[in-house]
Amino acid sequence: MKVLTFGEMLMRLKAPNNQRIMQAQAFEASYGGAEANVAVSLGLLGDQVAYLTRLPENLLGRNGQQTLRQYGVDTTKIQFTDGRLGLYFFEKGASVRSTNVVYDRAYSAFSLAKSTEFDWASIFEGVDYFYFSGITPAVSAELAQAAEEACQYCQAHQIPVICDLNYRGKMWSATQATQTMRHLMTYVTICIAHDEDFEATLGIKAFDGDEAHGIAQKASFKQAMQQVRQDFPNCQMVASILRNIRSVEDSDWMALLLKGDQFYETDTYHVHVMEGVAAGDAFGAGLMHGLLNDYQPDEMLQFGLAASVAKLTISGDFNLVSEAEIKAIAANGGGARLAR
Repeated sequence: MKVLTFGEMLMRLKAPNNQRIMQAQAFEASYGGAEANVAVSLGLLGDQVAYLTRLPENLLGRNGQQTLRQYGVDTTKIQFTDGRLGLYFFEKGASVRSTNVVYDRAYSAFSLAKSTEFDWASIFEGVDYFYFSGITPAVSAELAQAAEEACQYCQAHQIPVICDLNYRGKMWSATQATQTMRHLMTYVTICIAHDEDFEATLGIKAFDGDEAHGIAQKASFKQAMQQVRQDFPNCQMVASILRNIRSVEDSDWMALLLKGDQFYETDTYHVHVMEGVAAGDAFGAGLMHGLLNDYQPDEMLQFGLAASVAKLTISGDFNLVSEAEIKAIAANGGGARLAR
């Protein structure tokens, strides 16, 4: 079974040692991007996965392709064109100062793509599942159209669609997101949404914005998940992470899954966060791995959350952990013993 993920690969430039961007004299460079992160996770877990994006025909683009290959991702569907690689600058927070990002992705090779430049019949050859996030249609109207056409192809050929709603307020407004994502949700088989995603992209209230007491709002999250299934009958599963965030480094994490009319939930993990980025992508990849490998719903959810909290201990966008490591966390919370 093969997954295709579709989105923009970015160069990530991180200010070192908890510095603010305005302080930094140098930046640590690596690659990232939501759907690329999911692809890398699946590749490392031994699943068949291909990644579709547009990269510039230069050293940055080709090195990005090679980076994906080394983690087991099929890069043959990537398109190379003129243009530039999108960037994002990453400023790690500390204590009460939030982590922050600055996007520099306008006029990137991906953002300039036209919907007519994707031959979906050829792209979906050999593909069994399609994964994208709300970030992709936020990049441009053309890419929103491309995402819809991809979903229409999937609907016509019985290919399940997995969507992480992934709202980014720095890329579009809640009004724009709702208009687009409610339309795209009519094609979605499995929906992933966290915190403000429900309201900002679907107009469904789940979260009151109190990050310190997210888990206490479990009942309202469950109601929102049921509303998603009611509004979008094609959607068979809805999954969400709930968090109590006390500071940048200190938080509790648990997850919910609604499949049909049955709810599943995980244990709660108390996490010391090394870097709070791409944990949602790790969660989505963990769910997909469970789906591809016939896990039971509760096992799939527990594996997804374990993958997510593992990512919080790793610098960079990619979740560089093995299936065995994730299963150890899922089984007993991991542990701090020396592995030897």
